[in-house]
Amino acid sequence: MTSPLQQKIRITGPSVVTANRTGDGSVIYRTAAKGWSNSLADAAVVSTSDDARALLAEAIADDIGAVGAYIAPVTLIGSEIEPGNLREKIRAKGVTIPLLVSA
Repeated sequence: MTSPLQQKIRITGPSVVTANRTGDGSVIYRTAAKGWSNSLADAAVVSTSDDARALLAEAIADDIGAVGAYIAPVTLIGSEIEPGNLREKIRAKGVTIPLLVSA
């Protein structure tokens, strides 16, 4: 299997790096301060393949704090960042069905 950093990265618009937090599986986004945030609004937005590759490399290096990092498309509406496809909309909102709670 090819490493994400060895794959050709093509960016067609604004993008962010997202992953899941290792402690609880929450969706998180890479920030410009080289950290992670639960809020898409805090994500570092990149628009070139080189910038995306660099941000992804930083995220993958943090394999203790996050797993499964990848580049995801976003849409910029004014100063707001919105998920750029259906998968990211679902990930941003959380589970799509009620969870069973055991008593």
